Amino acid sequence: MAKKKELTIEEKLRALYDLQLIDSRVDEIRNVRGELPLEVRDLEDEVEGFKLRVQKLQDNLADIDDQIKAKKILIEEAKTLIKKYNEQQKNVRNNREFNSLAKEIEFQELEIQLAEKHIKEYRAQIEQKKEVIEGTKERLKEREEHLNHKKKDLDAILAETEKEEEVLLNKSEEYKTKIEQRLAKAYTKIRTSVKNGLAVVPIERGASGGSYFTIPPQVQVEIAARKKIITDEHSGRILVDAALADEQKAKMEKLFSTM
Repeated sequence: MAKKKELTIEEKLRALYDLQLIDSRVDEIRNVRGELPLEVRDLEDEVEGFKLRVQKLQDNLADIDDQIKAKKILIEEAKTLIKKYNEQQKNVRNNREFNSLAKEIEFQELEIQLAEKHIKEYRAQIEQKKEVIEGTKERLKEREEHLNHKKKDLDAILAETEKEEEVLLNKSEEYKTKIEQRLAKAYTKIRTSVKNGLAVVPIERGASGGSYFTIPPQVQVEIAARKKIITDEHSGRILVDAALADEQKAKMEKLFSTM
């Protein structure tokens, strides 16, 4: 097997910056999606919560309706007993029996009054719960419409970006193989520890990209010479000169435009 050709320092720097541009492109795609998947999940939970609340309220209505039916049955039974006791009073032999039946009639009349009072209270509860159900259904409809809108947004973004992201991730792995393993690991370590995932940055106005710390002129000359890999002493990022960065950006833009 032919031995893999050793890259020059300049070739390593170019490969590293290409890799950075690819990974930054992936970051941009994910930023476009942003919090949308989380928003969709939150809305789905909210919609499910409203549905459960409506179902619970409707179950409560059914329970109250059953209680009203039970009270109506109790009223009919009490009326039947009152009729029965009234008939029995016609055939009593003494006042004691008459008064005893009168007390039973009075008790059943009180049962009817209490049942009617409960029915009135239950009906008031039903009206109140119906209002709550209508309000909840309105909010549910509003949240469902909002969810559908967000889902369409997410589906559109996913349709536009998923394929490109997959291609870019494959490219990222491919470009990592061009760099020696030790350097690829160092790049990954820096990228995960710095802001915006920028592990390789160009010199901009005498400072490393995104930094306010000036790089000494002698170090800038060494970076431009591309004879060794130099890192920023403040951020740990790998530094490349602006000319190299511009060249690689132009090259990678052509690659991205074909995806």
